[in-house]
Amino acid sequence: MNIQISHSSMIPIYEQIAEQIRSQIRNGQLKSEEPLPSVRSLAKDFRISALTAKKAYDLLEEEGLVCTIHGKGTYVSKINPNLLQEEMQKQLEESLLQAIQKAKLMKMSDEDIVDLVSLLLEEYK
Repeated sequence: MNIQISHSSMIPIYEQIAEQIRSQIRNGQLKSEEPLPSVRSLAKDFRISALTAKKAYDLLEEEGLVCTIHGKGTYVSKINPNLLQEEMQKQLEESLLQAIQKAKLMKMSDEDIVDLVSLLLEEYK
């Protein structure tokens, strides 16, 4: 598991950890039922509070991405591919909504927004 923490980031450390683990689960770097480092080990390796590490794991557990077995550790959950696809689509929709909100703040018309998206899609081909 490869995690990089930025202590100067405005994003809380537990969120940085959770996002990177979430990403590694999504892209298949972390497989179903694969063990994650213990809370203490994670805290020691990154010189952070054990409570911070636990908060990251708790967040991932709430999302159903990991499960913790008392006395045994934290493992990547068995992930339903459809559920993973839905989660990725939900995040995409949130990002697009934020972009639309920014465009509206700039007083862009719906047509201008659609034209911009079309132009970007053409560049991506």
